[in-house]
Amino acid sequence: MRAYAAFVKKEFLEMSRTYKLLIMGIIFGVLGLMNPLTAKFTPDLLAALMPAGMTIELGEPSVMNSWMQFFKNIPQMGLIVAAVLFGGILGNEISKGTLINLLTKGLSRNTVVLAKFTAWGIMWTCSYALSFIITLLYTNYYWEDSADSVLLAGAVSGVWIFGLLLIAAALLGGSLFASMYGSLLFMGGIVVIQFLLGIIPDLGRWMPTGLISNNMSLLEGNMGLAGFMRPLLTAVLLTALFLGLSCAVFRKKQL
Repeated sequence: MRAYAAFVKKEFLEMSRTYKLLIMGIIFGVLGLMNPLTAKFTPDLLAALMPAGMTIELGEPSVMNSWMQFFKNIPQMGLIVAAVLFGGILGNEISKGTLINLLTKGLSRNTVVLAKFTAWGIMWTCSYALSFIITLLYTNYYWEDSADSVLLAGAVSGVWIFGLLLIAAALLGGSLFASMYGSLLFMGGIVVIQFLLGIIPDLGRWMPTGLISNNMSLLEGNMGLAGFMRPLLTAVLLTALFLGLSCAVFRKKQL
């Protein structure tokens, strides 16, 4: 347990020295600020930019517009940035041989994988929570009404779980290909396969990509929580499977 805690601390020190903590904090903080501001002021901005004599009919911005921006910006921009940072969490260290000294001194390979998942999971959670809290505070400031708290919690949890799935996929990709690019391609391939399988209705209901594409359907009441639980369950099972496979592959990996 001491080795596990020490390796988690080592990961956070490395994130800090390589400015990954700072990058994630800034990007997700800015996205959190953009979501309600974009929803609130886009109609006024468009009206001001329209040529003289031309009008455009836009509905009054609402709290749902703010959360629509949140569930558009985080998956489309935030998760892409996070995935790029996730790409090198194991593959780079395998290719550079930086883990050899630690492993020869008795550090368990399972500890390496699980500690990395823990450290990066915490960073992802904190960054995502920062964006959510900023969006929530400004949304409550600009609009008196609010979204259903239970449905909002479900929709927000879906994106968070999907981020953890990407971390597990990055670890498995790094174990298999021992490079950042191999890990990124593996993550991208996993997502693409899910979207392709999602075309089949019976399978699409279970694909984890639904956690980042059906959030507004859930929040607006067009989808029940039961329907949202299917992809969430699949994501949790895949995360556990990828972690298990990462440990198994890494134990046999020659460094």
